Amino acid sequence: MSKIEYKDLLDAGVHFGHLTRKWDPRMSPYIFMEKNGIHIIDLNKTLACLEEASNAIKQIVRSGKKIMFVATKKQAKDLVAAEAQRLNMPYVTERWLGGMLTNFATIRKSLKKMSSLERLMKEDAYKNLAKKERLMVSRQKDKLEIILGGIADLSRLPAALFVVDIKREHIAIAEAQKLGIPVFALVDTNSNPNEVDFPIPANDDAFKSVSLLVKAFGAAIEEGLSERKKDKDDAKLSEEEEAKRAVDAEKQD
Repeated sequence: MSKIEYKDLLDAGVHFGHLTRKWDPRMSPYIFMEKNGIHIIDLNKTLACLEEASNAIKQIVRSGKKIMFVATKKQAKDLVAAEAQRLNMPYVTERWLGGMLTNFATIRKSLKKMSSLERLMKEDAYKNLAKKERLMVSRQKDKLEIILGGIADLSRLPAALFVVDIKREHIAIAEAQKLGIPVFALVDTNSNPNEVDFPIPANDDAFKSVSLLVKAFGAAIEEGLSERKKDKDDAKLSEEEEAKRAVDAEKQD
């Protein structure tokens, strides 16, 4: 993740904040200057925050836990969904359902409903239904798929959230805060960085900026997954060696 350099951030326009009149004063530690009525983000701070977020997320993933990606804004949703799918992580890119975290038991019921509809559509009984009934089942399944498809495999609450725009996803952040779930997020100059645990000061509107940072965050998760696999392989090897020593000891006796 630290492979990203200052020039990469500059080229992607990560430093362009909002108009100065739209700023949140709590972002002042991350602002370098203002130019032509726009706040310029201090990219050295972005790099430092990115490094800190990277190290923290790697440890969470290494322990085998899931990170939920959240981005419902147009310019971010497709690339966030693609990155989350690549890493086999849950994601929400359509609409945040109130209670998705705080009322997870109800959400799990909806997930079971979606799963049962999928099974039904593969059975012969579905083919024997009237055309109108088949259409109703299909529409119901599609509706659930759009909203819940990204969390279909989520059996428990995620260990952390990664959010692209904290003003837009304020409900998700409030739910995470209530449950003590840490939030990693891109934070623009119009937002309050104190609302999240790991703010990454950055332009959260431009596609190139969002793309670069989402992929950087994904790379850190990938490292964590790789380290987890190595830990598992090492533990397995250690067990096999221990078993072999025990067998050899028995033979000697």
